[in-house]
Amino acid sequence: MKINIMTLFPEMFEPIKASMLGRAADNGIIELNIVNIRDYTEDKHCRVDDTPFGGGAGMLMQVQPIITCYRQNEFAGRTIYMSPRGRKLSQQLAAELAGEGELTILCGHYEGVDERALTELSAEEISIGDYVLTGGELPAMVLIDTVARFMPGVLASDESVMEESIYSGLLEYPQYTRPRSMAEGDVPDVLLSGDHRKIELWRFEQSMRLTRERRPELWAAFVRKFRADEKAYPKKERLLIKSIIDECQTEINPPLK
Repeated sequence: MKINIMTLFPEMFEPIKASMLGRAADNGIIELNIVNIRDYTEDKHCRVDDTPFGGGAGMLMQVQPIITCYRQNEFAGRTIYMSPRGRKLSQQLAAELAGEGELTILCGHYEGVDERALTELSAEEISIGDYVLTGGELPAMVLIDTVARFMPGVLASDESVMEESIYSGLLEYPQYTRPRSMAEGDVPDVLLSGDHRKIELWRFEQSMRLTRERRPELWAAFVRKFRADEKAYPKKERLLIKSIIDECQTEINPPLK
C-alpha cells in the first residue's frame, strides 16, 4: 500500500519510520510518501494560512497550496482529512482502509483548512476521538499504525491481529511473563498448567470481566451480539458467557430475601 501524507510538518513523522512500520516499509509492504504542503505555495513569503472570513480566532490553511500539492503529485485513492468532526476511527474502518491500494492523508493545522479544499479533494473526514489537537499529524500516525496492522506481513503473526481483544469486541486479557513468582505477585496457576483449552477459557473469562468493568458499552454490544446468535459460540464459551451475564443481572437487581 502507498500512503501519501500531506503535511506542514513532515519531521513529525520520523517515529513511524521505526519499529514494525519501519520494517514494513523496508520490506516493501507499505510506502510512506511524506510531502510538505508549504513547498507548493505560490505566496512569495511562503505563507500557507490566512485569517477566516467572517472573523474568528486563529488561522486557516489556504486552498491553493493544498490543491497544488495534491495535483502535482498526482495522488490517488481515498483522500482522508483528520478531523474531530469526522467519522470515528474503529477497527472495522481500519480493516476496510487496509484493503486500499493507495491512501492520501491531509493533516490540517492551525484552526483547520478552507472547506473548499476538502470539497475539491472529496476528502472523507476521520476522527480518533472527541477532542481537539494542535494538528492532524498525530491522528494521521494513529490511523496509519492501526491500518498497517491489518496488512499481511506487518506483524510477526497474523494471529496477533485476531487475538487482540478489541477485534472480537472485548478488552485484552491479563498477560504474564517470567519470573513466575515475585514480591509483586505470582503468575496464575492456570497459565502454567499446559492445558491449552483451560488457558483459552480463562483468558476469555478475564476479557469478559475486564470489559464489563471498564467498558460497559463494549460489554453491552458483546451481549447483544451473543444473544442474537448464541449457537455461533462453542458450548463451554456459551455457558461461560451466560454465567457472567447472570452475575451482572444479579449485581444490578439483587434477589429479594
